[in-house]
Amino acid sequence: MIPIKNPKEAEKMRLACRVASDILDRVVAIIRPGITTKEVDEAAAEMMQEAGVKSAFLGYRIGHRVYPGNICISLNDEVIHGIASQRRIQYGDIVKLDIGVIREGWIGDTATTVPVGIIDERTERLLRVTERALERAIGMAHQGRRLGDISAEIEEEATRNQLNVVREFVGHGVGRKLHEEPQIPNYGKRGSGPRLKAGMTLAIEPMINLGTGAVRLLDDGWTACTADGMPSAHFEHTVLITNEEPEILTWRGKTQLK
Repeated sequence: MIPIKNPKEAEKMRLACRVASDILDRVVAIIRPGITTKEVDEAAAEMMQEAGVKSAFLGYRIGHRVYPGNICISLNDEVIHGIASQRRIQYGDIVKLDIGVIREGWIGDTATTVPVGIIDERTERLLRVTERALERAIGMAHQGRRLGDISAEIEEEATRNQLNVVREFVGHGVGRKLHEEPQIPNYGKRGSGPRLKAGMTLAIEPMINLGTGAVRLLDDGWTACTADGMPSAHFEHTVLITNEEPEILTWRGKTQLK
């Protein structure tokens, strides 16, 4: 069953997502050459404490694995779920920041990819296409459409730009739990899957690679990297399906659809 939020619950989601997007903006602002990913993670933890929210990621458990970071920080060929360390961010890196917060039992989830200084032209194009794929996918998030329409839109945007989507990790429903139904792959067939209904809250998150779509898992049990070492980009918004236009709950003022 895909959870449907009533108006009061949607407002709780709206507030949680607003905090998540505000913190993401503040974390983006401190990204610079020389700062360690641990320093970034610690700063995010302080911001969450100030805002009266908790990390939705810290202590997240899959089997015997427990995630140790407050946010996910993934660099360059790291696709998702990177763990903070003493590694220093370098000029020319791309930094994926994935932030989830819990506010009064409701979760806001959002992510972006940040270029550090000037990056090479192919990687810059990768970021543009991935963010555009997210925007186009959100444009499919209308009541009455099928979930596969969102997935297909992401895959088609990637393939027409000679890029590849990651298949091992997917978007998801979000609400009282970080991962609710449905799963939202970044590939799919138009007209397939469940029909979208007002009140659904979906975390749509294209992960697109410059090279192969294949990934490998590092020994830490969390960090996923591209199999060929080529860069990967990741953008994410939590979206509320409404009776009219989709509402981007984690809108940061940059990618609002026209």
